[in-house]
Amino acid sequence: MSVAWRTYFRIQYRLLRLLDPLIRLAWLGLGPWLASVVELRVAGRRSGRERRLLLTGLRLDGRLYVGHPNGAAAWTRNLDAATVAAVIGRDGAATTVRAIGLRPGDERTRVIRSTARLQPFPGGLVYRAARGHILRVGVYYRLEPLPDPAAEPEQQEPYPG
Repeated sequence: MSVAWRTYFRIQYRLLRLLDPLIRLAWLGLGPWLASVVELRVAGRRSGRERRLLLTGLRLDGRLYVGHPNGAAAWTRNLDAATVAAVIGRDGAATTVRAIGLRPGDERTRVIRSTARLQPFPGGLVYRAARGHILRVGVYYRLEPLPDPAAEPEQQEPYPG
């Protein structure tokens, strides 16, 4: 683990939390630089209340991944506890997903190596520079869509928008 990168990411994510209302407006306004961003809704592990956060949806080989580059965070612990969440696209479409934590190995490494090119600017530059740190401590998930019992099989979209 790199102390410098750990500190940088803590500061970056605090800033992103402060800017969340503005980022949401840009996201809902369909800013093209936020096309890969999705909203994750997951139950809080202690309160049970729905928690909403915007994350870059890493689409790779027809699958959707999310992660945190700096190790476990509140939302990753909530996701671990709930195992099921909702992914909301910019169009408002929701998909219920099961979160599968990625263990060290080929899939996790491939996702982390792809993150730099899948992040909106300037995030990709940061993720590329911090790749070694992220490979050591990053927490990543594959989000597998659960079938919607109300939808016809041919009408089901794998992921929202």
